[in-house]
Amino acid sequence: MRAAYRDAGLDEKDLAADPFEQFEHWFALARESGLHEPNAMVLGTVGPGGRPSARTVLLKGFDREGFVFFTHHGSRKGREIEGNPQVSLLFPWHPIARQVIVMGTARRTGRAETAAYFRTRPHGSQLGAWASEQSSKIASRAELDGVYEELARRYPEGEDVPAPPQWGGYRVAPESVEFWQGRENRLHDRLRYVREGGAWTVERLCP
Repeated sequence: MRAAYRDAGLDEKDLAADPFEQFEHWFALARESGLHEPNAMVLGTVGPGGRPSARTVLLKGFDREGFVFFTHHGSRKGREIEGNPQVSLLFPWHPIARQVIVMGTARRTGRAETAAYFRTRPHGSQLGAWASEQSSKIASRAELDGVYEELARRYPEGEDVPAPPQWGGYRVAPESVEFWQGRENRLHDRLRYVREGGAWTVERLCP
């Protein structure tokens, strides 16, 4: 299966001064294009023995400090980040022939930031964060549903649900950010920002 890319190219002169501004521009275009969940990103971590590990998570915010997502700290990804905070993020915007690849270091956000975001989640999602001991074994779906139903009785709709202590955010501070634009004949444009001290430099990579 092959797809021919014929979109406009990506030139150095058209890049923003830093990767955060460039990401903001591309992310807005991805949202306007009608992509389903343009904030979905593949998080790559390093497991025991150096084994690679990947899963899809949702970007919940970004600023000049990095890219933020939330999860259970005891999950597989949470445990692997604690063991090795070097991670990657991949935004696979295939319908518009674009990708963004972030390499950086993940650190936990503060509890105040976690609590502020938790309050914005739908009630059911708040309960779900309490119900799931993410990545741990469970006997059956019925057991999981039973835990959720008990929580729903304890915290009915409209009642404040506290953020679970074992649940929170991570901010990925980038060391490099690559912007990939599909081009014809597989001669794609790949421009990568690399942090050097307090500044960013841009390098072009072969496709």
